[in-house]
Amino acid sequence: MSDYQFYLVEKKPPLAWVYLNRPEKKNAMNPPAWKETLPIFEDLDADDDIRAVIISGKGPCFSAGIDLIAMSADLPELMDSGQRGGIKRQLIKKIYALQDTMSCVEWCRKPVIAAIHGFCIGAGLDLATACDIRLCSADARFCLKEAAVAFVADVGVLQRLPLIVGQGIARELAYTAKIFNASRAKEILLVNEVYDNQEALMAGAGAMAMQIADNSPLAVQASKDVIKFGVGKSIEDGLKYVASMSTNIIPSDDLMEAITAFSEKRKAKFTGK
Repeated sequence: MSDYQFYLVEKKPPLAWVYLNRPEKKNAMNPPAWKETLPIFEDLDADDDIRAVIISGKGPCFSAGIDLIAMSADLPELMDSGQRGGIKRQLIKKIYALQDTMSCVEWCRKPVIAAIHGFCIGAGLDLATACDIRLCSADARFCLKEAAVAFVADVGVLQRLPLIVGQGIARELAYTAKIFNASRAKEILLVNEVYDNQEALMAGAGAMAMQIADNSPLAVQASKDVIKFGVGKSIEDGLKYVASMSTNIIPSDDLMEAITAFSEKRKAKFTGK
């Protein structure tokens, strides 16, 4: 178990659990929240014992979003009324760094499942959309909040959400900043499944992660790579890329094990080699 300031990381190979761990503040994202994901997901990416990751929140919810008061010391440029060129140059560099907070989840080769209960607001939704798969409990409430507080969502949700729910729904959620419930999230395909309560959610997320972990990590991680590459590309470009990827991972010990296990009528035991 690794204990960061904002996150709690529990490795239980082949799975890892990453908890937003500021329950007294509804997991509102303060400065450590925006700095710790990079080392966390670099470590999980490099750890061959970990094959899938689950992100969830401790306490009453997934996340109430960014903690603007706590972040004000790190982002004094926001309140600088002068906004001269040098100030803007400093600010855009900081925005790029905040974007990496979310993008590193996507960069991680291991599939990442978001298990969402309670509020998933603003930056919480940014984080969730950077994950491969989203699951939630029936009490989950979502909101693309930024327009209601005079911001444009600038760390990834406006780029990722349309790929998940489509352009029309994404624009509706961005422009209205309305709160919507778990059943609506399932209806628009933001989440794959809705569970009755948090206990069932965590069990369901764990079961799905184990299904992923049981497969060849070479094939699973290559699939994530290929799907990610294909965003914004033509089918032809995607086909050429996957042909190269397939060539790179074949042959493998995992492939030989799959063939042997099939002939012996047993479950394959993959090593990722």
